[in-house]
Amino acid sequence: MLKKTFFNASEIGTDEAGRGCLAGPVTAAAIVLPENFEHTLINDSKLLSHNKRVLLKPILEASALHFGVAHIWNQEIDTINILNASILAMHKAIDLLKTNSKFIIVDGNRFKPYKDCTHECIIKGDGKYLRIAAASILAKTHRDELMNHLHVEYPMYNWKQNKGYPTKEHRDAIRKYGITKYHRKSFRLLPEQLTLQLTDLKPK
Repeated sequence: MLKKTFFNASEIGTDEAGRGCLAGPVTAAAIVLPENFEHTLINDSKLLSHNKRVLLKPILEASALHFGVAHIWNQEIDTINILNASILAMHKAIDLLKTNSKFIIVDGNRFKPYKDCTHECIIKGDGKYLRIAAASILAKTHRDELMNHLHVEYPMYNWKQNKGYPTKEHRDAIRKYGITKYHRKSFRLLPEQLTLQLTDLKPK
């Protein structure tokens, strides 16, 4: 069973999804849950099956006292780098909360001060604390839904399956078709990228 709180019952949990992807946004969620909330399935989203994440998403959204989800798109990722974009996404997700909580628990080891709040970075926090795990599930499921929509526009990359991550299939499609307006140009999209001239694929 994950620990319910790090600091107090009103703390905000936040996490991101999609940091290592080649395409699409980085997505963050922030959540405040009731003090007595618990669910035996909740864990780090990476350890849950797709079906379990989909099952938990409406439960978390209905149970949350407050939650917010924010996307930072690839163009901004290319401008400010993925670390800054991930933190910005978490800040924007917290912006959406209507809460007086002043304490934030964050998955990982890097964060920037948010307004007048205190924060604590927790390495592998999504596998230790309920609110971070809940935020990781919301971030992952919302981003997955978005990538399913983008797949309709560019089906040749199979984003409904790989969600923009650097799978062999995804990289083979980049070799064949070039890149889209959703690809992160600051990332190493292909191992041979130093010698390959990537071209933008125009949507049909």
